[in-house]
Amino acid sequence: MEREQLITKLKPIIKPYIQDEEAFKNLSEDTDFVNDLKINSANLVDIILDIEDEFDIRLENEDMEQMLDVKSAMNIVTSKIGK
Repeated sequence: MEREQLITKLKPIIKPYIQDEEAFKNLSEDTDFVNDLKINSANLVDIILDIEDEFDIRLENEDMEQMLDVKSAMNIVTSKIGK
């Protein structure tokens, strides 16, 4: 899956949980979920569960701990899809 396609699929998953609309408009691989989008840790868990459902993958605890920004999320999803 292309990186742009992946970002496009992640946007609707992330959008319900954001607290900073301006940062979301500029979403890129470098966007941090907590610092940029102001997503709290409970909502980060919701995003992870939604990502599992959307891509039909299973994320391990170590994957979840690393998923702090869009780039990490994309890399983890890409690696899981490839398996």
